[in-house]
Amino acid sequence: MDGRKRDNIYPGLPVAIVQKQDQRSGRLTKGVVQDILTSSANHPRGIKVRLETGEVGRVREIKPPCPILKRRG
Repeated sequence: MDGRKRDNIYPGLPVAIVQKQDQRSGRLTKGVVQDILTSSANHPRGIKVRLETGEVGRVREIKPPCPILKRRG
């Protein structure tokens, strides 16, 4: 899925984001989406989200859901 399209992002989705201070290095932070902060349908650098840990950044990768959690649901 594409992290530049808002329709692909939803709360509870595991993602990897790049935070503002990490843009030069490209360091990614993994987490789970809490809120979607970008209001437009698309963004060329990625949809901005807040993770459950409070970190804010743009989605670079969408991770597949954990198979263990899928079995429980």
